[in-house]
Amino acid sequence: MRSHDLVAVLRHEPGRAMLVDWVGPTMDIVDSVTGEITTAYVWVAVLPYSGVICCRAYLDMKSPAWLDAHIQAFAVLGGVPALIVPDNPLTSSHPRSRGSIERVINARYQQLADHYQTAIVPARSGKPRDKAAAENAVGIVEKRVLGYLADDVFTTLADLNEAIDARVDEINHDMPDVNGVTRWQRFVAEEQHTLGQLPDTRFEEVQWKQLKVGRNYHIRADSQHYSVPYQLAGQLVSVRLTSTGVTVFDGNTMVSEHARINGRKGQYSTLAAHVPERHQGIDGLWSRSWFTDRARSFGPATLAVINQILDRHVIEAQGYLACQNILEGLGRKNRAVVEAACQQLINRNGYATYTTLKRLMAGITSDHDKPAVVAPAASTTKRQTVGGSQPLGAEVYVRDASHYDTTGEEQSQ
Repeated sequence: MRSHDLVAVLRHEPGRAMLVDWVGPTMDIVDSVTGEITTAYVWVAVLPYSGVICCRAYLDMKSPAWLDAHIQAFAVLGGVPALIVPDNPLTSSHPRSRGSIERVINARYQQLADHYQTAIVPARSGKPRDKAAAENAVGIVEKRVLGYLADDVFTTLADLNEAIDARVDEINHDMPDVNGVTRWQRFVAEEQHTLGQLPDTRFEEVQWKQLKVGRNYHIRADSQHYSVPYQLAGQLVSVRLTSTGVTVFDGNTMVSEHARINGRKGQYSTLAAHVPERHQGIDGLWSRSWFTDRARSFGPATLAVINQILDRHVIEAQGYLACQNILEGLGRKNRAVVEAACQQLINRNGYATYTTLKRLMAGITSDHDKPAVVAPAASTTKRQTVGGSQPLGAEVYVRDASHYDTTGEEQSQ
């Protein structure tokens, strides 16, 4: 039979399907401190009837990101389509067995579908026309979103997503078709009311882990750190992880609760109540309060000098190094001497600098280290007294101990 290139026209029903996929190109996030570059992956969804697009960036393409992207899309649309049509990434489905052509929806993905009362029907392998609307949406995102933002520098995932949202809003709300109607206008008029209702609570994937509390009274979960009461250091605790929160249990007792940290690995979430007293006050490093708190432990004169140094700079941070040199350099082992030097400086109405204080400290130290005055040796004469009270004008010679030494006489005999 002769083959032909005829194709059928797919007619999409309003509110019936949402096609989802990952976009090929990625974006870079540059850490503002270290300069390290992290890759961000972009997820896209489209309602083929109205053409409305949803888009979001994530730090990986794993299951938590995949599920969260759907939840965010449902929130934007204000409802749930009857079907979700993904391509065939491993986060959505997998072969039932090695070599099998039968695909099975992943358990977590199915839990999300059950929660939102929708169905998941993966696109047929090798049938690109099944997902033509998704491919078209991906092309639009690549050109009008990622291409537009390619030369911008983003330091956080939140900043990147904010920029993506602005571009996607323009596509949905400001780009009319040949009939002069935008995607969002068609969606509101003909499709939004056909979507299923959102449930009262959003879906949250829950993971449980047994983790050991470190010596710094933090647990490490997915490369981020969360504090617990310091008394639990070294113990095993149960940790409940969701997409938005981290809850720690000691047995059946909840001991800690944190918002889930996203973005750069190695971040810390520390609650003040969990910190031992001796570790408090270390937050705010390289700030005015950090320096003044340490100066206060030296004494009031040192505190006044540190404030003087900070106040005289238009840009306060330019005085931080001088404060650091005084408190940590001069004062590491000489707090009392630093305080005395600061008091001298204040008394003289002097200009506070590291060098000035160092010279004053040297003077204080030199006076302190002078050798003691040598006391004269005891005299071998004494004044004679009459009746044990009044001294005579003449002095009486007192023989020393050698006069009474009889050792030599015995030997001569």
